[in-house]
Amino acid sequence: MRRRHVFAAIAVGLGLPAVCFSGFGCKGSDSATPSGDASTIKIVSSLPRTGSAKGQTDTIVNGIKMALEEVEYKSGNFKIVYEDLDDATAAEGKWTPERESANADQAVKDSDVMVYIGPYNSGAAKNSMPITNKAGLLMISPAVTWPGMTKPGKGDHGEPEMYRPTGKVNFTRVVPADDLQGPLGAAWAKSMGVKTATILDDNEVYGKGIATLFKERCEEIGIEVLGKQESIDIKQNDFKSLMTKIVTGAAKPDLIYFGGTSQTKAGQIAKDMVEAGLDGSKLMVPDGCCELAFIQSAGNDVFKTLKCYVTFGGLPPDQVKGKGKEFVEKYKAKYGKSPEAYAVYGYEAGKVALEAIKRSGKKDRAEILKACLSIKDYDGALGKWSFDENGDTTSRTMSGSIVNPAKGDFDFVAQLDILPVK
Repeated sequence: MRRRHVFAAIAVGLGLPAVCFSGFGCKGSDSATPSGDASTIKIVSSLPRTGSAKGQTDTIVNGIKMALEEVEYKSGNFKIVYEDLDDATAAEGKWTPERESANADQAVKDSDVMVYIGPYNSGAAKNSMPITNKAGLLMISPAVTWPGMTKPGKGDHGEPEMYRPTGKVNFTRVVPADDLQGPLGAAWAKSMGVKTATILDDNEVYGKGIATLFKERCEEIGIEVLGKQESIDIKQNDFKSLMTKIVTGAAKPDLIYFGGTSQTKAGQIAKDMVEAGLDGSKLMVPDGCCELAFIQSAGNDVFKTLKCYVTFGGLPPDQVKGKGKEFVEKYKAKYGKSPEAYAVYGYEAGKVALEAIKRSGKKDRAEILKACLSIKDYDGALGKWSFDENGDTTSRTMSGSIVNPAKGDFDFVAQLDILPVK
């Protein structure tokens, strides 16, 4: 995530992009300072805009901008300025704690910033949430799914309290959490006849967490987990030795589950499975891989022999209905291509931010936060949903898709939350 004060200095020192979108003339580096205009409100987003996640975050940002364009960058009596900030570095190819924290600092120190959309990664949220919480700044994430960010008793020790130093909720999300996705992924595997599974993860907050939830559900419903859950070293170039160990084990698994993302070597896992002769096993990955970058990193040919399934919090763009379908059609008309999976969540986050500002009627962080948390039965692009007391969406829709190598994209298979699997 990015912040917006201190921005000139950080931008020079770290090469941060200062991109500003609005219908009301931004002034380059001058936009880093409070405008002093009581009628102007800033919304910032903090997403990995560098590296392989850029394709996905491009569509999220497009979704946010479309939400703002629909109301001509206005909400109530306020003019809206939007800033698209990067929490990734070219050297890492993904988000970094330093960038995310710097973004949070910038945002809270800019008195014009009333809403922070992001981050994209659960690990990144650990860095920015305490900073924004102390400032009472509303956060709306379109993609963070680790349960521990919000749900008492659903995460690691000390979560979510460690992210709420004030004791108050300021983090919300419009996407369902992994305490649904992990178990539903296991139920989906069971429905496909999977009897044995090997569990791998990337040793990061999101990846390890969802892999553990998948494993626990497997054990509950009778899928045998072979060996122990194993964390990979994402700095390795390949995982051939790991795949050889799996191949030479007592039994080949029916399925390998990888808790991770496109940025943490999911594509390499797929490639090495095929090379090691594990293409007879299925691969399942979570929503962190539900992007074209994952398929591209592995190569289409890999999926000609390897069946790869991906779970996702919600429905893919070609399956949404109502206002969601309207968004997808407008997106295709505007950008000449279909949006990636999380674009509609960026759009919904933008719409929710505007709704909270409009309801509050004040340029006041506490009032805008209060207005957002009070949203109930919101009829949006994701259907009708509410925020609960933890800032979580009440939506429980989850889906499963398979990689289609012929078109280099994903094909919808099933809505997971309605599978008849006990």
